[in-house]
Amino acid sequence: MTSKKVVELFYDVVSPYSWLGFEVMCRYRNVWNIELKLRPAFLGGIMQGSGNKPPGLIPNKFLYMTQDLARLAKYFNVPLQTPSDPAEAMFKKGSLSAMRFVAAVQERQKGGDEQVERVSRELWRRIWSEDKDITEPASLSEAALKAGLSDSEIKEVLNMYTSQEIKDKLKSSSEEALDYGAFGFPMIVCHVNGKPEMFFGSDRFELMANCIGEKWLGPQPDKSAAKL
Repeated sequence: MTSKKVVELFYDVVSPYSWLGFEVMCRYRNVWNIELKLRPAFLGGIMQGSGNKPPGLIPNKFLYMTQDLARLAKYFNVPLQTPSDPAEAMFKKGSLSAMRFVAAVQERQKGGDEQVERVSRELWRRIWSEDKDITEPASLSEAALKAGLSDSEIKEVLNMYTSQEIKDKLKSSSEEALDYGAFGFPMIVCHVNGKPEMFFGSDRFELMANCIGEKWLGPQPDKSAAKL
């Protein structure tokens, strides 16, 4: 048995393309010979640090994005829907509180990212499926409750996520992403033979598979495998 290749997934729940990349990598975690490390980070910091602009701020890109996401939701089998006011959800409200909350969940849970995965998914559902808030403590608590955290666990995370330690943790993760060359999310870093290979977006999985010596079976590998 060869040692598992480490794959880091940098993401932010404000990014719909990150949700697609997140679900695919979670599905492939037990299909490919990889150790998946979830790296919650802050997309706003990435945009500022790299000098990039969100596609939603460019009218033609925004129009394309709404059509593109509808097609991708079906293809990836992810219940993704554009919020009624995407500009407010993505740019005015943003995701800093949500990502600090996810970072606190990760800091609190030792020995795995199971809770991080579930909480992240519920936050994506709120903003990109149910058109709900992800900024208020009550909203974060509701997402965590749906993700299976207990009342005492949620209370502990709420006490943590505004601390300087968690702020620094999220900032550090974002800075690491920038060091790898990030300019947006999702960003996936595959460590191959001691060298990091960076892939941006949710449309590079076939190339990534080739790079790490695995097979791409489509966005739903279980269904693809059943057909073989």
